[in-house]
Amino acid sequence: MSKQNLEQCVRDSLEGYFRDLDGEAPANVYDMVIRLIEKPLLEVVMAQADSNQSRAAEWLGLNRNTLRKKLVDHQML
Repeated sequence: MSKQNLEQCVRDSLEGYFRDLDGEAPANVYDMVIRLIEKPLLEVVMAQADSNQSRAAEWLGLNRNTLRKKLVDHQML
């Protein structure tokens, strides 16, 4: 999937989310989107890195401790 396809997928999903609100005010949209995107990102990268946290952290551009905290937050450890 290209960068444009991923961007369009997120855009389409957000437009659908706002349509589905049917006039209700949204709340915490940023946190919701980051949380929904972060977990599958971590799952795929960890699988590709054979669960090696140091390697995954390097690929993600994160400190290993930051990655570990995110994995705990998403109940992946």
